[in-house]
Amino acid sequence: MSIGAAAAAHLNLTPHCLLRLRPKTKVLAGNRPVKCTMERQALFNRIAPVYDNLNDLLSLGQHRVWKRMAVSWSGAKEGDCVMDLCCGSGDLAFLLSQKVGSQGKVAGLDFSKEQLFIAASRQDLLWKDSYKNIVWIEGDALELPFPDSYFDAITVGYGLRNLVDRNKAMKGMFRVLKPGARVSILDFNKSSQQFTSTVQEWMIDNVVIPMASRYGLAEEYTYLKSSIREFLTGKELEKLALEAGFSDAKHYEIGGGLMGNLVATR
Repeated sequence: MSIGAAAAAHLNLTPHCLLRLRPKTKVLAGNRPVKCTMERQALFNRIAPVYDNLNDLLSLGQHRVWKRMAVSWSGAKEGDCVMDLCCGSGDLAFLLSQKVGSQGKVAGLDFSKEQLFIAASRQDLLWKDSYKNIVWIEGDALELPFPDSYFDAITVGYGLRNLVDRNKAMKGMFRVLKPGARVSILDFNKSSQQFTSTVQEWMIDNVVIPMASRYGLAEEYTYLKSSIREFLTGKELEKLALEAGFSDAKHYEIGGGLMGNLVATR
């Protein structure tokens, strides 16, 4: 049995999902069309090579603290089966793998093949015993290839904001979570406070875009401001989760109000 088939069997993925990309890559799976704008998908493929470096520079390393908080809020524990949705280069998936241990299972799903290549490469370089239970899946966050009530916890890091149908995405997460399990969603905070919004936009215009321009990616990062404006406030996110069927939802402002984390219980 190939590494891809073994990993897929570990997560009960059907054979048609498998896509073997290159030697030493763990698993990238999913042949379904992704329901997002082609421009947004292409954007994340372009920024993939410098995504992690930019995150470190732009947040002064604070994004690692926020991600640990998100994983902690998910309630993931030893032996759990968990998913990092919109996993990107794998930061949250690796943190989840440390929580669930070598007996647990982690699925990292993203629509960007380039981001998944980087995640798989990091998995080889940053090898820990628990990391062998991470499966990388190229797939659609709106069409999750998992059975009902399957996961003990789900995390989403800076992904919900970029989905074309957030209501459907939330309902999908509700479907694949076990009763009583939690989803923890980290993203930029759309603040209702004018001062916080002003600071956030100033940071994007005067720090994020100039820094991205050094990598030739200024145009790619200009979407941030509009995507935050079009995103939901904390209260709106709580309402979205409750309408999707979650029994409880609480949004926390972190990072001085610049970031937010929604925690919803099935």
